[in-house]
Amino acid sequence: MTLPSALVGGILATFLFGGSISLGSLVGFFTVLGIAARNGIMMINHFQHLELLEGEQFGPGLVIRGAKERLSPILMTALATGLALVPLAIAGDLPGHEIEHPMAIVILGGLITSTLLNLFVVPSLYLRFGRGVDSQVAPATT
Repeated sequence: MTLPSALVGGILATFLFGGSISLGSLVGFFTVLGIAARNGIMMINHFQHLELLEGEQFGPGLVIRGAKERLSPILMTALATGLALVPLAIAGDLPGHEIEHPMAIVILGGLITSTLLNLFVVPSLYLRFGRGVDSQVAPATT
């Protein structure tokens, strides 16, 4: 779910800032896909960790606790990446930034949409479609 939202955010940002799809923007798409995938995997992995190792019962309490605990790492990743790219996005018209500017725009747009989706939609989807880790273990046959 986070990967398509990252792509949509990158495309919308490119469209809004009047850019075109270029080599730099393609590199930006791959970068933001990696960040979005990592954040989504880490969120779901943390839910499973809370259930397996910390004894949290599957349900709203698990999802709320897991989302709260992953909030800081996800926001720090997005903010650190975003702050590093803002100068490249602003200096788009300067000579020598023909590749970096489209890349920065795509990454910033994709980070915004994928981070919002990862923080608000992924926990809800996990609660709706996820199963408790105990129910995923096959029963022993005798």
